[in-house]
Amino acid sequence: MRAPSTRQRIQAIIALVCLAALILLVVAALLRNPAILVVGIVGLLVTAWGAWWAITEQMPRRAVGVVVAVVGLILILFGLIRGITNTESAILQGVLVIALVGLAASQARLALVRGLHESDTVAAAAPQHPVLIANPKSGGGKVEKFDLVTKARAQGVEVVLLNPGDDLEQLARDAIARGADCLGMAGGDGSQALVASVATEHDLPFVCISAGTRNHFALDLGLDRADPSAGLIAFSEGVERRIDFATIGYEKDGVAEERLFVNNASMGVYATIVQEEGYRDAKRQTSLELLPQLLGNQDEPFDLQFTAPDGTAVDGAFVILVSNNPYVMGPKLDVSQRRSITTGQLGVFAVTATTGAEAAKLVTRTAVGMGARDPNLFDFATEEFTVKSRSGSAFVGVDGEALELPTPLVFRIHPGGLRIRVPEDSTQRLQRRHARNVGVGSLLRVAAGKPMT
Repeated sequence: MRAPSTRQRIQAIIALVCLAALILLVVAALLRNPAILVVGIVGLLVTAWGAWWAITEQMPRRAVGVVVAVVGLILILFGLIRGITNTESAILQGVLVIALVGLAASQARLALVRGLHESDTVAAAAPQHPVLIANPKSGGGKVEKFDLVTKARAQGVEVVLLNPGDDLEQLARDAIARGADCLGMAGGDGSQALVASVATEHDLPFVCISAGTRNHFALDLGLDRADPSAGLIAFSEGVERRIDFATIGYEKDGVAEERLFVNNASMGVYATIVQEEGYRDAKRQTSLELLPQLLGNQDEPFDLQFTAPDGTAVDGAFVILVSNNPYVMGPKLDVSQRRSITTGQLGVFAVTATTGAEAAKLVTRTAVGMGARDPNLFDFATEEFTVKSRSGSAFVGVDGEALELPTPLVFRIHPGGLRIRVPEDSTQRLQRRHARNVGVGSLLRVAAGKPMT
């Protein structure tokens, strides 16, 4: 992202000064009355939350933010009226509070608005020979349900159906051998990753069509998961952007190999469940909400070892999740989603404990935002991460695909390594997602002359 202008830096500084003055004014005015002071502080928090939504979000969230900010202001004004015996002084300070809130919010928005609306997409000529590989069985038959084959061919896209027994990777390579200059995949996340890896190998653009069951990759790309056919426009009228991808590297029979993934690779409880027959028909039962139950049935930690960025050596973990860019964790509206897939970092989430029951309690506390300081919880971002095992192998769920791989496993991030074509309207969803990653720290960065994220 671009560095902020001098005007934006000044606006950020004004917003921060107004915010600090607002806090000092309310606390100082109500300090003699602890009960009313609590009301004022709650009002400050509610106002700040609502104002921030009004600053960073788009409709309808922006309207909600305005309403919440007004409620917070009412609480503050109520506290001033009840806490200050001099009516004229209370009114004067109330007017000052409203002025500070308005000035802080407006200057913050002006300081951040350019960064909020910046896009990493570029215009790109439509491919001359696009090829879409479609899995008719994926997502319970979405290819047929949404008539993807007919609609794709109507746009001049060659469609290749993945039949039982076909080698998906070979189909993608054969398409390139026939002159394909853009590859697409209508299927689940594992299939998306495999075709994307072939496209990346040849530096070709890739199109994701959300015809799988969960479509996590499509969600984090800002695509319409309810209607996979809406994504077909990316072939002919889409824009192009570069996003990160991750790889898991290992050595097999003396040969170094790498496997690309677009979402995550899981080890421990999740990886064991993925190995079970029937997993594909019961993915919802392996979601994060049921993780405590899954952990509670596991007595012993798994044979997994890693070293955290602070040098802590971890021996035995119940869960290790390595993601292509960090997931949102804790009690947030977009939990288990990625606000960006262009940070240039892996996300690592791991849980260790003596027993599965202890690990389950930790995961439950984490889900409500109470596990951040627990020494058995590891949640960090890094560019490279290694997992070992004494047995020399480990079960791994790579974008939902069940694998057993030789250890050590070396995970790496590849910033901007994947060319991807998306519908132009997806950029608006991405901007809304990006805005949720903006906080007061972003204002501080702009004030210091740095890009806000």
